[in-house]
Amino acid sequence: MSTRNWPRHLLCLSLSLPLSALACGPDFPLRLLDDRAQSLADLPETNFAFEVNRLGQAIAGLKPATEATLTPYWDSEDNAKPYREQRDKVEASELPENLRAEVAHLRSLQDPQQVETEGADLPAELRLYIAGAVAFQAGDGQRATAYFRQVLALPAEQRKLRSTWAAYSLGRALSALSAEAGVDTPLDSAAPRLTSAELQTEARLAFQQTRALSAGDFSDPLELGIASLGEEARLARFDNDWNSAIALYASQSRLGSSSGYTSLKQVAGELARLPDNELGALLKEKNVQALLTAYMLSRVGWSFDEQPQEEQRLSKVLLASASGSLDNADRLAALSYQKADYAGAKAFVEHAGDGGLAWWVRAKLALRDGDKLQAAAAYAKAAQAFPRDEVWGSRRAPDWSFESVQPGCRVEGESAILALDRGDYLQAFDQLYRSQEIYWLDAATVAERVLTLNELKTYVDAHVPAPPAAKPEDQENYVRRPVAARLRELLARRLLREGRYEEAPKYFDSPELQAKARDYGRDRQQAVSRWTATGRAESLFAAATLARKSGMELLGYEMAPDYRALDGYYSLETPPLQPAAFLQTAEIQRQQATVATPDRRYHYRWVAADLANQAADQLPHSSQAFAAVLCKAASWVAGSDEEIQYYRRYVEQGPYVSWATNFGQQCQAPDFDRANKRYLTQPLNAVRSALRPYKMALIVGVLAVLGALAALRIRGRKARR
Repeated sequence: MSTRNWPRHLLCLSLSLPLSALACGPDFPLRLLDDRAQSLADLPETNFAFEVNRLGQAIAGLKPATEATLTPYWDSEDNAKPYREQRDKVEASELPENLRAEVAHLRSLQDPQQVETEGADLPAELRLYIAGAVAFQAGDGQRATAYFRQVLALPAEQRKLRSTWAAYSLGRALSALSAEAGVDTPLDSAAPRLTSAELQTEARLAFQQTRALSAGDFSDPLELGIASLGEEARLARFDNDWNSAIALYASQSRLGSSSGYTSLKQVAGELARLPDNELGALLKEKNVQALLTAYMLSRVGWSFDEQPQEEQRLSKVLLASASGSLDNADRLAALSYQKADYAGAKAFVEHAGDGGLAWWVRAKLALRDGDKLQAAAAYAKAAQAFPRDEVWGSRRAPDWSFESVQPGCRVEGESAILALDRGDYLQAFDQLYRSQEIYWLDAATVAERVLTLNELKTYVDAHVPAPPAAKPEDQENYVRRPVAARLRELLARRLLREGRYEEAPKYFDSPELQAKARDYGRDRQQAVSRWTATGRAESLFAAATLARKSGMELLGYEMAPDYRALDGYYSLETPPLQPAAFLQTAEIQRQQATVATPDRRYHYRWVAADLANQAADQLPHSSQAFAAVLCKAASWVAGSDEEIQYYRRYVEQGPYVSWATNFGQQCQAPDFDRANKRYLTQPLNAVRSALRPYKMALIVGVLAVLGALAALRIRGRKARR
């Protein structure tokens, strides 16, 4: 995956710093929009397993491999042990309890004749098969083949359990006989002498019979029908029948056997090591050419800068030998393109038909010629031609990012680059979004930075219904929500950031976030509508607290600068926002209009601090709440210039508080009720402070006024008398 990643020795950067380069952490997926020209120029390597499975023919009646087809244990001291254990377990499950101990005892014997004697009461197919197995284990291939043939000679209804076992074991016994010193070997005293080649032919027929029996009405719990493909392929390879060997291994791999896949890798490696003249002759065979093309096209033998000379040699021999072939033309065109042989790619693609890969190569060749219209048309045909379920598997890009290649999605992703280039922004987003997880980071970039908010909301309302609620066990196991849920939350956060508070909550995925979104929107609205300044400050601070504590979930950008897509743990390097190939001025203007404010990592922390600072604007400077909200603001942006600014504002304007020695580290909760009372007491205190120098004069004046009033009152009484 690859989550767009640099070599690991460049990744270990501190997470505490707002870096633009990658932090030390997991791999990151490929982002097509990082280097658009390069994304359009590159043709990803295919997947070797996918390619070779295309070569294999379906075998009528054989079902795909299950766990019964064991993975080879090449690193084990006893490679046969797992197979013996599996055989014994299956055998015990098939037999009635009274026969299990007897069969186990018979298998421990050394003499097949003794098996016949002591197992006389067993069904004939069991007795004869075990006798053959004992003979084979003892190295007596002649007697083993005779016993296995006897099993197969029984009436069909008497050999339902051991027919596939006997046919497969017969093939193995005959193979062993053919390998003995390369000399003629008699099967038994009465049989004619057979050559090694004749024995191999007989063995191949036995393996073919195994598949016929497995596909028919005979028990095959060990999936020997699938295993017989590999055994016959090995014999074909010994006979230098490369074409048949490749076909058989490919059918085995197509059925899901890892043995078939690894065998094909080995065969491809053997072919690659042949001298040029010998390899050139073999490449005239269809399957040999197809296998080596798959080997080269998928780069299974090396990666990126490894073995470049060997790669060039093989490519040259392959393409030269295949110049007259049309069967594999689309793969040869792709390989020629990968090797920068564009003339060769054009020559092959003319005969490549209407497959997805052929149209993909045509699109890239058109772009090289500067024909964007023809390229867009070819991309559209490629997207239609690739099956939606075609998967090539994971790959590493040259920058070590990973990509889960589904060619239909990759083709649409590249087509989205052309759509952005011509200003079809909604189409570009739709093409990227259809990839779901694969190019989600690119889709998120377009949704967040290129589309207008109304464009995004209209698309979501029309095409992205809310997915089912998360299951408790998924939440406990941190299972990521579907891309649809993440897109809806991206929209919700954007609505909150742009002040559309009432529309946002329903797009959040969980009831908890919906409630927080409603609270945040209410607080932001009440910060404007409340009558009192203290009330507005209280609402601002409540919104600030939510922005700081739940800012990533409520306000964070899915991509830069917050990287909600990565849970905020890592940041990714982003290309500069300036005109470049396939990045037009109109799109740049759209992206500039949606840049985070401020454009820095965890931008919501600064949003929270600014809201707290606005709350301070509404509070009496002499109040504890004024100091407390500035203290909180400073703590939320610790280590920044803003922290210093908030502290300086407190020092210049705020009251003395005992905890100010740890300002920004230990803050009290703001007491808004006390602050509200200060709106009444603060003016009186100001008057008292202003009049304090004139205290004695005021007292004398007041006494004089009171005396004058008293004299006037006495005089009035006398006059009434």
